[in-house]
Amino acid sequence: MCGIAGWLDKNIDLTEKVGVLSEMSKTLSRRGPDENGMYIRHEAAFIHRRLAVIDKENGKQPMMAKYKNKVYCIVYNGELYNTAELRRNLAERGHRFKGNSDTEVVLKTYIEYGEKCCNMLNGIFAFAVYDITEKKLFLCRDKIGVKPLFFYEYKDGLIFSSEIKTMLKSGVVKPVITEESLYEVMFLGPARTPGNGIFKGVRELLPGECAVYKNSALKRNRYFKLRAKEHSDNEKQTIEKIRFLLTDAVERQLVSDVPLCFFLSGGLDSSIIVKTASMYYKKTKQGRIHTYSVEYKDNMKYFKKSLFQPNADVEFIGKMVNDADTVHHQIILDNTQLAQALFPSVEARDLPGMADIDSSLLLFCREIKDNYTVALSGECADELFGGYPWYHNKDILFQECFPWSASQKIRRSIIKENILPRGEEYVHQKYLDTVKQTESLPTDSKLTRRMREMFMLNFYWFMQCLLERKDRCSMFSGLEVRVPFCDYRLVEYAYNMPWELKAYNNREKGIVRKAFEDILPKEIAWRKKSPYPKTHNPVYMQAVTKLAKNALNKKGSLLNEIIKKQGVYDIMENPDNISSPWYGQLMKAPQILAYIAQLDYWFEKYSINLEIN
Repeated sequence: MCGIAGWLDKNIDLTEKVGVLSEMSKTLSRRGPDENGMYIRHEAAFIHRRLAVIDKENGKQPMMAKYKNKVYCIVYNGELYNTAELRRNLAERGHRFKGNSDTEVVLKTYIEYGEKCCNMLNGIFAFAVYDITEKKLFLCRDKIGVKPLFFYEYKDGLIFSSEIKTMLKSGVVKPVITEESLYEVMFLGPARTPGNGIFKGVRELLPGECAVYKNSALKRNRYFKLRAKEHSDNEKQTIEKIRFLLTDAVERQLVSDVPLCFFLSGGLDSSIIVKTASMYYKKTKQGRIHTYSVEYKDNMKYFKKSLFQPNADVEFIGKMVNDADTVHHQIILDNTQLAQALFPSVEARDLPGMADIDSSLLLFCREIKDNYTVALSGECADELFGGYPWYHNKDILFQECFPWSASQKIRRSIIKENILPRGEEYVHQKYLDTVKQTESLPTDSKLTRRMREMFMLNFYWFMQCLLERKDRCSMFSGLEVRVPFCDYRLVEYAYNMPWELKAYNNREKGIVRKAFEDILPKEIAWRKKSPYPKTHNPVYMQAVTKLAKNALNKKGSLLNEIIKKQGVYDIMENPDNISSPWYGQLMKAPQILAYIAQLDYWFEKYSINLEIN
């Protein structure tokens, strides 16, 4: 994994912008701590920061290639999981390779197939190829949206990068937000509308989108969409297909020239990955795998069962460690440090995020990075296979809203009167825009159509928010995290799977449980869904209350132009009165206060200017 950026401008001589480009490069150093590279021409410049994972010697970037009197340059961030197949195909067509890096394979796949290369790539990636001869730039983001690619288009120029902070260093992109930006962060946040970069003029390629920039014009194209098809496999075939696709995805993602480890929560998803990998390692005589779990200081002392979090992870982690015979490491996070890490997690995202759900991951990844460069994680199974309560509760299922943020009441209660009057309308329209994109079949029942809509909502919203969190908080420490459940083949198969099969045995992720029950302990295979662990320690509530109060008491802050103090104090004084989370399943009083502190930090750290007509 790496950080990439580029700048094209027909009027500026970019060879005279080396200083600025170097400052832009520094903002990506956490994503790529191993090497940095730059290629500059009069009209174009490309930046690469490398986290070396495969073929350290021959994978340096920007990478150049000459073919049939044309010269190409690529900057690439990601991992390709069908490298061997593509390399064989290209070799048969006359291409020669200097090394074993997937970067070279991606570049030569583009050279051979042009824009059609997108559909041939299985992996998580964002890349740019510049055809120097034709002065044409090609941008591409992976089908699922695991890796980021932001861009800013202006008259006669274009800037792109893995992170927004990089573009801000150019001086062309300004830290300006608009009324629409406020609707995003106050009514949708920590989610954001697909493609919306929050800062004025900043956009992001959608999952499965590519673009061509030539003659000062950008043309975008969706090369991958969720398509409705008949599911022709019977129950037995479906179980076998799920088992094959996920096992194949895990095994493909074990390729690395640097140490590799695994996240383990004791839940179904991470346990499947850990057991599958452990079996593969033993079969190939690679020894025992290393697993990591996260816990909070004194958490069991204060743990409270809930509908969303019925039991703690510790017992189940122990069972899985014994079953898979792993070398396990438990990382215990201090609650005061958890609160302090809220601010670097804003810097990681360039936006306020999921509060301690972000900061805990950031601290967790920092600890892992001391020993490992690559990890595998069980992200996204819930979105694809109906793991959340909103898939199973009919009263929630058919509500015309985002189920993870069904009510804007708590948000409205902390916003000043006469500010953002269209908040509820804005959110509902975003919901409708997504639902309208859903493809279905004439034979679909009402329930089947709704499940497709829920899939789309989860795929383009909730899942993207979690993937953004995973990418930014891990790469902030230079840790690459791979997500086997995001294999596009598995996503396509899940989209068209009948609900009766997906919810096998009337259980969340039932079909996945059934497909892997023979390799897991029964209590793991059929354990009730439990979300990412959060802290229950009152020390954290005290810490974020103090941070929120400090933010509210700042004179002349942008926060106080927007936030109603009494609404926030009501949350502090009556934390148990919040009937539904701010976002998802876990963001209640402590996380709302943390979000407010993050919002204030973001305004100040990024020198945000508010522009409202």
